[in-house]
Amino acid sequence: MPAVMTPTGPAVVGRFAPTPSGPLHFGSLLAALASWLDARARDGRWLLRIEDIDPPRCPAGTDATIIAQLATFGLEHDGEIRYQSRCEGRYRDTLTRLADAGLAYPCSCSRRQWRDYRVYPGWCRSGVSEPGRDCAWRLRTDCGDDIVSWHDRRLGLQHWSLATLGDVILRRRDGLWAYQLAVVADDFEQGITDVVRGADLLDNTAWQILLQRSLGWPTPHYLHLPLAVADNGQKLSKQNLATALPTDDTAARALLFEALTLLAQPALSAATPIREQLDAALAGWRPDALPAGPLSHHGG
Repeated sequence: MPAVMTPTGPAVVGRFAPTPSGPLHFGSLLAALASWLDARARDGRWLLRIEDIDPPRCPAGTDATIIAQLATFGLEHDGEIRYQSRCEGRYRDTLTRLADAGLAYPCSCSRRQWRDYRVYPGWCRSGVSEPGRDCAWRLRTDCGDDIVSWHDRRLGLQHWSLATLGDVILRRRDGLWAYQLAVVADDFEQGITDVVRGADLLDNTAWQILLQRSLGWPTPHYLHLPLAVADNGQKLSKQNLATALPTDDTAARALLFEALTLLAQPALSAATPIREQLDAALAGWRPDALPAGPLSHHGG
């Protein structure tokens, strides 16, 4: 359902939506913390969604680890945790709407076939190239204006060409749902008004806004954070073996202090209790103070 309306506009609803492919790391903390502060500082709700639509990448029990890590840092969520693996029906209905409107199509092409092209050339737009093969489903990006524009709360006005992005996959050939469709369907159904996440997802936003507009759904406000990088300049990620967040209070206090400092928000000291650090940051939350980045973390 869409966001609940109040006399002054839509209530603020933020979310944190990790993929349980491994424990949270410092980059995850920055995104979760900024999203939590942004919602809570405006008396909004903050939801937790587990994006487990790719089971082979999601070891059993990782969601419990993530929940424990967030609790250690005082980042409490509202309501029940949503698991994307339980939302098959909603995603199927969303794809059906797009297909019925001529905005999604089955595609039999493999990545090998179009490897000499920068983006998928759209060969199956007018019909499946190789009938009988398993098909993915793609979103058409050639049915309207090529440029998708929006205002990012940190980066300002954004203009992205859909032709340079290509027809993104909505459902994979193996039947698993793709990120773009799932995240848009969930953001709408949960009434998300504000998305705070890393700048590595900035190029995904044009596809997501196209989907929202195609479905007649509202577009959340977006704020893309500067990326956290290690000493070698690489983005902190599970693939780069970033260190997992601790679940002991002393280490968490120090990391929370570092995160608030890097985000240019009020930070008391590395020894200050978690709750006091969060209270001070909430009282002084200023998204306009967020740095240009990148954010250098020396702990790996």
